[in-house]
Amino acid sequence: MAIMQEQVESSAESESEEELLDSDEELQKAFAKGQLQSGTYKEITKKETFINDVSGLEAKLKSISKTDIAWLERLDTTISTAEEIENEEENNVHDDFKRELKFYRQAEQSVKEAIPKLHRLKIPTKRPEDYFAQMVKSDGHMKLVREKLLSKSLATERSEKARKMRELKKMGKKVQVEVLKSRQKDKREMLEQVKKY
Repeated sequence: MAIMQEQVESSAESESEEELLDSDEELQKAFAKGQLQSGTYKEITKKETFINDVSGLEAKLKSISKTDIAWLERLDTTISTAEEIENEEENNVHDDFKRELKFYRQAEQSVKEAIPKLHRLKIPTKRPEDYFAQMVKSDGHMKLVREKLLSKSLATERSEKARKMRELKKMGKKVQVEVLKSRQKDKREMLEQVKKY
């Protein structure tokens, strides 16, 4: 019985080895033919297909652009200046500065159009003089920030003073050395004059 079991196990092992060898041989043949290239492979996924549902998009646009909502709720403005239409051919989309300037001018024109509308609707556009906005951070947190800023400024002042003192010490040492040299020079000159007499 044990002998039979060993034969079954050995035949199963040999079959799996043969399958591996067969698959290796197949891969080697495919590589030799140029069907495979060296490197790792990843599974090819099906490409996405994009559907251009024109009717669905138009229906959504109609539902979004309903004009039964008051302008005050929408606050939308549409501008089109003659300058922009004339200069459209010279616009370069790769020139960031010009593009940003165009956005700025469009926003500015929209504001110039919207502010008078708001005034006609008697909506205030400026804060009252006595208006105090709610702080985002608490007073305790702002106190901690202020203390930290003060400690930083004090630390920088201290380091500046210490640096100046070190410079003054260096200068003082230089002055002291110069004074000692001048004294020694005076002393030598005095001794030379004494020797001459």
